[in-house]
Amino acid sequence: MPKSALVTGAAGFLGSHLTDRLLGEGCTVLGVDNLSTSDSANLAHLANDSRFRFEERDICASFDPGHVDYVFNFASPASPPEYLRLGIETLRVGSVGVENTLQIAAKYGAAFLHASTSECYGDPLVHPQPETYWGNVNPVGPRSVYDESKRFGEAMVMAYHRSRGVDTRMVRIFNTYGPRLHPGDGRVISNFMMQALRGEPLTIYGDGSQTRSFCYVDDLIEGIVLLSRSKEHLPVNIGNPVEFTILECAKAVLEVTNSESKLSYVDLPVDDPTRRRPDITKARTHLGWEPRVGLKEGLQRSLAFFRSRL
Repeated sequence: MPKSALVTGAAGFLGSHLTDRLLGEGCTVLGVDNLSTSDSANLAHLANDSRFRFEERDICASFDPGHVDYVFNFASPASPPEYLRLGIETLRVGSVGVENTLQIAAKYGAAFLHASTSECYGDPLVHPQPETYWGNVNPVGPRSVYDESKRFGEAMVMAYHRSRGVDTRMVRIFNTYGPRLHPGDGRVISNFMMQALRGEPLTIYGDGSQTRSFCYVDDLIEGIVLLSRSKEHLPVNIGNPVEFTILECAKAVLEVTNSESKLSYVDLPVDDPTRRRPDITKARTHLGWEPRVGLKEGLQRSLAFFRSRL
């Protein structure tokens, strides 16, 4: 692992777990976050760790953190309600913010890992989705502020790799859940868990036949760390290839929470993907990685966190 790292989006769900992992491996970490969609409570347990420093800042304004060995760029709104609310900010952090962090890596000769997303595939016409699939994305729809910011970010990363020689990596993250996932962020697992624990109806968009593949956060972080140590510069899918319908996910949540909540059906959001499943052949082959935690076990591991947020 690097001796020192910059983690942007450090107070977010994934950024905070990555920070913990880096510190656990002996790295010193500077975490930055503008706290627009994240929660400083995710880092509260590090208040007395001398190897961790936090700065509240917007990476769309250029800054110099001093020498770092590695830059992990995880700064971006990620939940639909938040990136729809902060559309312009989402586009800026995926463009200006990405370039600012790449300039830091270029200045200090640091390696760079960019957090991209399965949303690059849009509503896919190829299933499961390999990294070679270019996607089916509506560039002017409501979700485009997130989808296109991530697609542009990938292009920027590759431009700095090819033109400036920056040592880059990109992870395409599929649906991930676990402790610290914001209970009100509008994603499937957090919605279902909080509704079930409150005894409210679980909101099913459409008829519930659309699919997702849910990866527990510890598995995801392991994949990201392995990718950071590799020499793979093109995108790598990290996600759980086991596919569930939304209805199956709802039933698993009801079972784990012992909830008697009913199901409530509403219209599908615009451009909501009908199927989503990663092809992880590349991660298996190049990184020796695959997920270990099944959905029910992951939900059980997450239960105490969501209960604490009631």
